[in-house]
Amino acid sequence: MKTILEFDAGKEERRVKAFIKRVLADSRASGLVIGISGGVDSAVAGALCVRAVGKERVLAVLMPTVHTPPADAKDAEGLADLWGSARVSVPISSLVDDLVSVARTVSTKVAMANVQARLRMTILYYLANSQNRLVVGTGDRSEEILGFFTKYGDGGVDLLPVAHLYKTQVRMMGRHLGIPQKVVDKPASPQLWPGHTAREELPEDYEKLDLVMHYLFDERASRKETSRKAGVDKVVVERVLEMHSKTAHKRALPPSLGPPAG
Repeated sequence: MKTILEFDAGKEERRVKAFIKRVLADSRASGLVIGISGGVDSAVAGALCVRAVGKERVLAVLMPTVHTPPADAKDAEGLADLWGSARVSVPISSLVDDLVSVARTVSTKVAMANVQARLRMTILYYLANSQNRLVVGTGDRSEEILGFFTKYGDGGVDLLPVAHLYKTQVRMMGRHLGIPQKVVDKPASPQLWPGHTAREELPEDYEKLDLVMHYLFDERASRKETSRKAGVDKVVVERVLEMHSKTAHKRALPPSLGPPAG
C-alpha cells in the first residue's frame, strides 16, 4: 500500500543529480568532499554525488571518534569502496581533547558534542579548500525542520542534496539506489557521546515525526488534525512545533542592523 510520503525515486534521482551537477559547474570547483558516517543520510548523499559527477570527483572522509562503533566505521569504508571513490580517515578524538584542554573551561555534554561536529566541518573545509572542492552536506528535511543539527557544524556546508527529503524518504531513496539494507535500516545515531541515538532526543520515531511534519508544514493542517492524521498524541505535535521554533536561528542568517540612520 502506497504511503503519503512515497515518491518517484527514479525521477527524483535524476532531479538531484542535475542539481549537484549544476551547483558544481556554477562554482567552478573541481570536485566534492563529503563526510560519511555509515548512516543512511551520508550514504544516499554520497551515492547521488558519485552518480552525478563520477567517482573521481568525490572524496569520502571518515572522521571517527572513540564513540564511533566499529561497525559504523566499517560500513562507511565499505560504501566508499563500493563507489570506487578515494577515501581518507581523520580520527578527531585527540583534536577534541586538545581544544578542550586549551580552552581551560568546564565542558558540558552538549558543548562536547558540538565541538565534534564543528571540528568535522573544519576538516571537510580544509580538504575542500586545499583541492578546490565543495563540501557536501548530508542533512535531511526532518533534521532541518527540527533543528536537529549543529550550527556551523554539520549545518555548515556548500550544498545539501537530500535536504528536501524527509528521513523516511531518504531511506526510500537508499533502497532505490541499492544502498546495503543494513545501512538503509540503521537507526539514526549521531554518536556524539557513548550510545548516542537520535531517538533519545526526539519525541517519536522518524516514521511518525515525518508524518507530523508533513501535515503541519506541507499541508498546513491544524494541531488537532495533524495529531489525528499522523496517529500521535497531541504532545508530540506540540513538541515538534516547539523544536522548530526554538531552532529558527539555525536556519537563518545571524541578526544584524541596517545602515546607520542619517
